[in-house]
Amino acid sequence: MVAELPPAPMVPVAPSFLLAVADGMGGHAGGDVAANLAVETLRDTVIGSGEADAALLLKQAFRKANEAIYGRSEAVGGEPMGTTLTAAILRGKYATIASVGDSRAYLLRARGMTQITKDHSLVAEQVANGTLKPEAARSSPQRNILTQALGMKAKLDTRLPGIFELTLLPGDRLLLCTDGFYDVLQDRDFADVMLANPPASAAARLVDIARERGTTDNVSAVVAEATPTRVTTPRVAPPTRQGLPMVAIAVIVLVVLIVLVAIAFFALNS
Repeated sequence: MVAELPPAPMVPVAPSFLLAVADGMGGHAGGDVAANLAVETLRDTVIGSGEADAALLLKQAFRKANEAIYGRSEAVGGEPMGTTLTAAILRGKYATIASVGDSRAYLLRARGMTQITKDHSLVAEQVANGTLKPEAARSSPQRNILTQALGMKAKLDTRLPGIFELTLLPGDRLLLCTDGFYDVLQDRDFADVMLANPPASAAARLVDIARERGTTDNVSAVVAEATPTRVTTPRVAPPTRQGLPMVAIAVIVLVVLIVLVAIAFFALNS
């Protein structure tokens, strides 16, 4: 999901966007409901708020999404349903990312790929405590077991969502994606595709490659690129004797994000 955001009060004028990917759990129907509820609640909360603090706004949205999914589960007899959710608010050159579950955000900078978010999964915990090597995590039979997700409990853990803040540089690319890619693509594959294609087609190409290589899970991706733009303030007319001092013309270099039409989604029936 990609949405352009209205300006927030007390935030300098800059292009603003909301990005998100979600991967539902709880059977095909329940997973779809949970993922859609998460994205819809996130979008409505962020767009309908005047909150200038992006991190606080994302925390509020994730908590509301968790409550909405849990409430829907209770309304249909307590059938468990949940979803991962990774989202980013982009305001000019500043990116604030929030995540629950194992959908990820990556940063591509100077041809190097860096995972920004941390997976809330059993194998991620095992790698962190040294009981599992990173290379073994990719093939572990427990790699799809999540330790955190939206909608599984009435209240979201107070430590969640994980929040990550970045200052983007011109040429940086940001990727949000679900876990269906991880078994069939390496970091180098992500980087090669994102470098070889414009954002509008990079996400679609990643989905195609994952499908060609036999992914057995849903794959969804969003790609954004930061580009430099010069913005000049309007010239102020010379003041009269009683006027305020003349304001000089200022030239500000901002990082503007390309309108993010680069969304792709491919669902495989389980």
